Amino acid sequence: MTELRKQDSRVRAYLEFVIALFYFIAARVLAHRAAGAFASASWQPLVEQAMLAFLLLAGYAGMGFSLARQPHPIRAQGLPFRPGWRRELGLGVATGWGIAAVCAIAMAIFGGILIRFHSEPAAWGWLVADIAFFLLLALVEEVAFRGYGFQRLSRSLGSGVAVIGYALLYALLERLQPGANSASIFVAIAFSLALSAAYLRTRALWVSWGLNFGWKASRALLFGLAISGNGSHSSVVEGNPMGSFWLTGGGFGLDGSWFAFFVLLAAIPLVYRITRDLNFHHNTPEIIPGGIPVDLDAAARKQHDAAMGPAAAPAPPGLVQIAPIAAPASPYPAPSAPEQSSDAANNLP
Repeated sequence: MTELRKQDSRVRAYLEFVIALFYFIAARVLAHRAAGAFASASWQPLVEQAMLAFLLLAGYAGMGFSLARQPHPIRAQGLPFRPGWRRELGLGVATGWGIAAVCAIAMAIFGGILIRFHSEPAAWGWLVADIAFFLLLALVEEVAFRGYGFQRLSRSLGSGVAVIGYALLYALLERLQPGANSASIFVAIAFSLALSAAYLRTRALWVSWGLNFGWKASRALLFGLAISGNGSHSSVVEGNPMGSFWLTGGGFGLDGSWFAFFVLLAAIPLVYRITRDLNFHHNTPEIIPGGIPVDLDAAARKQHDAAMGPAAAPAPPGLVQIAPIAAPASPYPAPSAPEQSSDAANNLP
């Protein structure tokens, strides 16, 4: 264990972070090109996210096993199948749905949402594909932004630097989306901070994965709103928001809304609250024994003997003479011998 810790230096961890970052960029390009070549335009987003998820999980697992000497690299990336992981995932989904619901309700009260429903059988079939797409999209973002690369940067420069650095990277990628605005940068930063808090509090990606999925899928599939300027992810519900730009985000959706930014900021303490028990179970420092084994009982006995001085040798036991027990005197007199009669005496020879 000591030898492994010596090998896992901060400089080595930073180099591994750089390798992970370049691998993420290469995997995105490869998945995009491969999906465009092997899938139709309708299936390309889903296929691309599936390929990217596979490339990231497999690639980072290989790096963790070979570079960081991780015996269980998938688990180390933040996906341990520990007891209660389904509950953690559901907790994240419920939280993400709640944040999206708050934004949608405010939008409906102060503006309005024009909603259309499509009940065709094909629309319900595409709904399943849309759910799978958002599950894979959220998984890709969590593995990429809070998985192996995030962990190596945390080992090198600390968790605070890793949280801020990946939040800025996430905001930069969001800013490159068509139709993004200045508010989208702050929304991305606030959302990334909430996700990183969920990971650091639980040391797993289940809550952050569910939170990411709930925030995106709820807006698209339940309210029909655009996600980062893309409004084609909902096949059953189509929503057209009405209201001021700071509330709705315009055509870019809530990802470019100032109101969503403040709601996400307020959600960070909520994430801390709902992960309180998980933080206690998974962030409590582990006590690792070290040093030379010490017999505490022997040490205490030695200290006691030194304070009390040498004990005197016990005296030999004295001799005890056991006398015979005298028979108790009878309260009744002993019977006398019977007297012989004169006739008997005369008959004596």
